[in-house]
Parts: sequence; C-alpha cells; structure tokens
Amino acid sequence: MQINPSLQTCQLFWLAIITFSVVACKTTQLPAPVVGVVAVDSSQVEPHHSLSLLKPIDQPVNQGPYRGEKTKLHDLIHTRLELRFDWEQQHVLGKATLELRPYFYSQNSLVLDAKGFDIHSILLVEGGSKKSLTYEYDQKKIVIALDRPYQRSESYFVEIDYTAKPNELATGGSEAITSDKGLYFINPLGNDEDKPQQIWTQGETEANSCWFPTIDSPNQRSTQEMYITVEDRFTTLSNGQLVYSQGQNDGTRTDYWKMSMPHAPYLFMLAVGEFAVVKDQWEGKDVSYYVEPEFEVYAKSIFGRTPQMMTFFSELLKYPFPWSKYAQVVVRDYVSGAMENTTASVFMEDLQVDSRYLIDEDWDGIIAHELFHQWFGDLVTSESWSNLTLNEAFATYAEYLWAEHLLGKDDADYLGYEEQQNYLAEANEKKVDLIRFYYQDKEDMFDSHSYAKGSRILHMLRYHLGDDAFFSILNEYLTTHAGQPVEVHHLRLMAEKVSGQDMNWFFNQWFMDSGHPELHIKHTFEDDTLAIEITQTQNLSSAPIFRLPMEVDFWHNQNGASHSIVLDQQQQVFKFPMEVEPDLVVIDKENQLLLDLDYEQSKQELMHQYSVGYHALTRFKALEKLLSDSVDIVTIGLFLEALDDPFWAIRQLAVNVFEGYTGDQTEELVSKLNILAKSDTKSLVRADAITTLSSFPNDVVYLPLYLEAIKDSSYAVAGAGLYAYLQIDHPERKEIAQTFEDESNIQLVIPLADYYALNNIPGKYSWYQNQLKSASGELMYYLINYFGQYLVSADSADQATGASYLEDIGINHTTYYIRFSAFQALGLLDEVDGTLDMMLRVTESEKDPRLLEIYHQISQD
Repeated sequence: MQINPSLQTCQLFWLAIITFSVVACKTTQLPAPVVGVVAVDSSQVEPHHSLSLLKPIDQPVNQGPYRGEKTKLHDLIHTRLELRFDWEQQHVLGKATLELRPYFYSQNSLVLDAKGFDIHSILLVEGGSKKSLTYEYDQKKIVIALDRPYQRSESYFVEIDYTAKPNELATGGSEAITSDKGLYFINPLGNDEDKPQQIWTQGETEANSCWFPTIDSPNQRSTQEMYITVEDRFTTLSNGQLVYSQGQNDGTRTDYWKMSMPHAPYLFMLAVGEFAVVKDQWEGKDVSYYVEPEFEVYAKSIFGRTPQMMTFFSELLKYPFPWSKYAQVVVRDYVSGAMENTTASVFMEDLQVDSRYLIDEDWDGIIAHELFHQWFGDLVTSESWSNLTLNEAFATYAEYLWAEHLLGKDDADYLGYEEQQNYLAEANEKKVDLIRFYYQDKEDMFDSHSYAKGSRILHMLRYHLGDDAFFSILNEYLTTHAGQPVEVHHLRLMAEKVSGQDMNWFFNQWFMDSGHPELHIKHTFEDDTLAIEITQTQNLSSAPIFRLPMEVDFWHNQNGASHSIVLDQQQQVFKFPMEVEPDLVVIDKENQLLLDLDYEQSKQELMHQYSVGYHALTRFKALEKLLSDSVDIVTIGLFLEALDDPFWAIRQLAVNVFEGYTGDQTEELVSKLNILAKSDTKSLVRADAITTLSSFPNDVVYLPLYLEAIKDSSYAVAGAGLYAYLQIDHPERKEIAQTFEDESNIQLVIPLADYYALNNIPGKYSWYQNQLKSASGELMYYLINYFGQYLVSADSADQATGASYLEDIGINHTTYYIRFSAFQALGLLDEVDGTLDMMLRVTESEKDPRLLEIYHQISQD
C-alpha cells in the first residue's frame, strides 16, 4: 500500500487549519540521571553530569487495547467467487464457495466476515449434493452451524448466495486509505461524460469482506478462482491468470481468473473498465499496464521500467519474482495512492500522465514500492496489522534501493532524507512503537512510522551488518517464510542466524520501542585533546536510551580522519588526542542514522562542511543549516558557488535562496541564474531559476526569457515562464493566457487561475467550471480557492450559482480536504445572500471527525 504522495496538498490543508489546532499538555517529572563511561578506539570517554538538557518524562497515554494475531480456528484453503454487478443499485450479485479445514481443534461452527450483505442461502456442499445450514448474521459476521464437528484432517465446502451492497455501508477509513467500503462503482450510470464507468476493489485492511464472505485476516491464505460477468465492452482484471473468456447470449461475457498460489484475502482484487491493455514481458511472464485509452501511448513511458525493476529486485534478493504474471492498473477516484494486490497492483489516476509530465518527474518510486510488496507483503505477509511495518518498511526501502541503482547514491540519500523528515514531522505529534500491539484502530498503523521510519531502520540495519549480510538475510527470510504469515521476530532471528550476532539490542530499541535518538552535541579543544560531549535528550517515558554505533570525522583543512564510537549512555564525553584543533567535526558522515541532531556549528564550520562534503547530502545539510540565519556577506559567496554544484537538489536549493533577494544582484548572480534557467539538465531547477529571476525588481528585462520558457516541453518550465509573464502588465498577456485555456496540467492551470482571479478578468466563470469538472486532488484544492477569489468580484448571477456549486462540493465530494477547501471558498463570499446558510449546511452534513473538530473550533471563535 502506498499513501497518496500529494503531500503538498495535505500540508496546505493543515496550514489552513492550524489556527484551530488544539495542543494537549501532559504531566511531567524529572528523569533519574543515567551516565556512563565507554572506551572506544583511540578515544577516552568520561561521564558528564550536567542534566540541564534532559527532557522531562511524559506520563503514558492510553493507546488502545492489545491487538495480537487473530486466533486461527479454521484454515481458509480455497475461495471460488461467481460475480455479477447491478450498476444501477451498485450491488454485487455473488456466489462464494469456500473450502475450509479446522486449524487444530475440532470445530462445529464457522464464523465468516461479511459486511452489509443480503444472505440468500448458505449450503454445505458434499460431492453432488447440497444441504442448508442454519446461521446467525449481525450484518458484520455470519456464524454458521455446521452439520457436525469437523477435525483438522477434514476439509469441507460452504456455498453462500448473497448480495453485497458496499455503497450502502457507513464510510470509515484513514489518512492513508480514505474509505473502507471494499468495492467501488465509478460513474455507475454513465451520467458523467468526463469520467469512465469502472468497478475496482481495495481490500486492505479488512474491506474485501464488504464484497465477498471470507475470514478477513492477514494470517489466512487461500487459492482463488473468480468468474466475473460483465458487459462485453468491459475489460476485467483479477489475481492470477485469465484462463478463458466466454461470451453469453445477453451481451455479457464471463472471464475466468485463477490464482493457483495461496495469498491473503485482503490481497484479492478485481477491476472492471474500458481499459487499454499494453503488453510487456519479463522472463517469459506477462507484464501488462491497464490505462484509459487516451493514455495508451504513454503507458510504457510511465510503467516501462517495470521489467528492469523485476530483474534488479530478483537479482538483489537472489529470489526471482514469485508470481505467474504482473499487471498494473490505473483507476479513477482511488481511495489511496496504490495497492499491492497479488499479481495486480492498483494505482491512483495521478499516474496517467503524458510525456511532458515525465520530463519533470516520474512515478518510479510508487511503482517500485508496489512491486517490492510482491515479495514483502504478498509472498511473506505480516501476520497482524501490529506488524504492518514488515510489509511497508520494505516496500518504502525499495524506493531507496531503486533510486540508488538507477540514479546513484546521492539521489537515493536525498530520498531517504526526505523520508526521515516526514517521520520526524509526524514524531512531533506522536511517538509510538514501530511494532504496535496497542492502537485504537488498525487504520492508525498506516503512518510515517510504519513507512518512513521503518525504511530508515532497514537502512541502518544494512549499514550496520554490511550489504552482503543484509541481502543474505532478506533472501533467507523470503526462502524460509514464503507463503507464510510472519512477525518481527522472524526477521530478527534470521538476522542473527546469518550474521552470527545478537540483534536483540537493535530490534528492541528500533522495532519494539518508540521514539528516536535526540542528541545534543558540543565539542571543546583543550590540552591537545578534542572532547565531544553527547547527550541523549529524548523523552525517556516513551523512548529508550539508544545504543548508536557511529562515525565521527575530524577535518584539518582538506584532510579528514574517521573514528568509530558507540554511544550507549544518556550522557558521554568522548576524548580524542590531537595536536591541532580540527576545523570541522562531522557526526555520521554517511547520513545513515535516524536521529534528531542538536549540534551548533559556526558559519565557518558549515562552509567547511560544504567544501569537503563528498556526499551530496552532507553538502545539502550544511547549506540547509546555514539558511537558519539570513544569507549575508559571509555566506553569499558559498550559495553562488552552490549554483554550480553537481547535485541538482543543491542547485535548486541555492536558486531558491535568491528568490526575492534584495542584496547586490551582481552580474555573476544574474548570469548564473540565466544559464540555469535556459540550460540546466534538471527541468525543476530551470523552472525555479525562472521564478527567482521573476522576483527581482524590473524583471520586465527577462520578458524574452519568459516567452521562450512558455514554449518549453517541460510543464514545470512552461508553467514558471507563464506565471512570471502574467505578472507583467504586458498588452498581449490576456491573449497569451487564452492560448493555454485547454491545458489540464497543474503547472499551466494554476498560473491562469491566479491571473484571472487576482485581475478580475471577466467572462471566465465557465473556464473555472470546466477545469473543476476534470480536476482532482491537489489541482482541485488550488482551483477551488482561486474560484472563490474569482467569485468575489464576479456578477451577482455567477456569485449565486458559484456559491451553490461550492456548497455541493462541500457536502458531497468524497475527499475531506476538497470539502474543506469549498467551505473556505464559501467563506470569501460572506456578503453574498444565503452563503452563511450554505456554510452551515456544509458543517451540519459533515461526518469526518477531522473536519468536525475544525468546524467546532470555528464555531467557538
């Protein structure tokens, strides 16, 4: 499962509501001091007793009941589904035949998960005969009385004829998976000409039991047959192989899909739609990409590195791709980012892009994430949601591994740094165990702890043990536990078996406990001795004292020396004899540790760190830290130098430093920015260079640059040029803006939306409406805000119809932050008759607890 990566939208959303945030205070107490002495290499270590930096201990909070692995009363052996669909009612007309066997103890009843069904019959199938079974049903679980007790050596078959009504279920979900109805009808009546008719499923966590009866638990595994009957115009997709398609006399067709290897029920899937299917292959196995017909020509540009990824991961793990085929399908209105259904991953519609989009960025990360799940999550599956990180940490780390392979270590390390920052941001709000046996809701597990933190921990394990041992561990783990549910101790024991080392200390502090090291570091030089004082300042009520093997580097001019130390006490002082005080001390030069570092460095030290940093991330972090102070005469030369850095993200950072710069815009600065704007190898750097130049006074001199940029093949560059151009009072700008009105990419739509709204350009109501009809996600969030601004100065008729349109979005849109955006836009129209009543109806119709809290706070202000 991949969370929707439109993080900027979510950040904007939370920035918009930050005024209404509520901060809870906790009772605190002072921790007992823990100090120690450790001898390491050539250093000397002594205890230090100043505890002023230590954080008080928070009282523990109730994190929910214990959530262990579900008790297995039965083994689900095989699932056969015969499915038809009532598009008008949005019902699934199904017949399920399940083969089961008692797990260990004798059983005379069977409990199945089935949410919101109409049950027509439940039969025991014995050879050619069937007999009715009695049952009780509470709309969540079916308790079936079997005809006799069955032993663990006996299997039996139950047939259930049912109607599933997923659209009539109450909506649940989370930030990661915004709905849990299991099966979704998209544009079921075909009334929306801008949206295809589709059906698709989303099973994780336990939502597949919304459309077929099963034991909906990740520790079950079943083989599968699926007979899907649809109108002949539709294409279907499911797990495993398409055995045959058989036409019917009524214009329908039945596709028979068979999955011969067992897998968890939450990984069952189907998709129905008028897809174009683009074929590829890997080692003789079918690889296919299902997209809407207009994107057929781009499918291989989007997904085309999939076979290369399959080769890379198979060789890296020394375990070939384990399934019979691999398909990837893009669907509309998806409730998450992507999902790793066995042999058939589902992706959000954002992946349907053209070749211009792919100049700026690709979707390799999410594609690699879901592909790696085919080993970690599908072949070997977490036995419980408490162990979710065994699925998601590996899949997230696959993004790092692929970037390292394709682009190099610098790009991979930058990606890892972004992941770490995501986790640290979340850790400001909560710190929970990575393996979490206590939580309120299973959906709570889909967070930056399970994903980003878990990924960074795997990276630390790899660094600590070395590549040979690390990837041997993964191979043994997969080989030993293929087709089985696992928990974290399976991974630990395999790490110990392969490496010969005790790994309890590592797994206890990183997997079984919460928090992360928060280190305060300072160093002094006296009597030919460098003393490095390190204090672990993390909250000891929720985090342990960490054991941290790490590297410390000392630099004298351009000469560096590395020393290994082990931090395992709350406070330690490491002493290193040397004749001359170093110009620079670098902690963790490989950037492999997950920690929050409080390390005060002078501008001279940071400038030195940039000059000697052979890892791009080391240089990047030096510049980033320099930005905590304003750029001045001391550092301006360094940022000018960074405009020529070989790593694109550093050039981009340096370019953005000069946005709005009011200092001396030297010929050297302007020349470098012009060169970057015209010819940098990274389109995102070119775009930012244009934006920075447009922030300078008298930027009309760059008009030729802007006009050239809007013709660029990169959306980012063209959008930056268009936005900059439209800020200039030029006689042709209205005409040029109109030439972009048919564009749908966010980089080109937003400059127009901004220009029309802020300049009160008349007659653009229909343009906003047309854009909003096809927009989703981040683009729709922005557009709604600009539409509200546009309506402020529109005529009364447009204001009235526009407000009603916003009310409808605020009440009925399926995405919570889009609904809130519409509510905000209505707030701009408070002088329009009836708007306040519309806002009240929006708040009264809301059911999402996140928005309910915000609306409550607003009502109190």
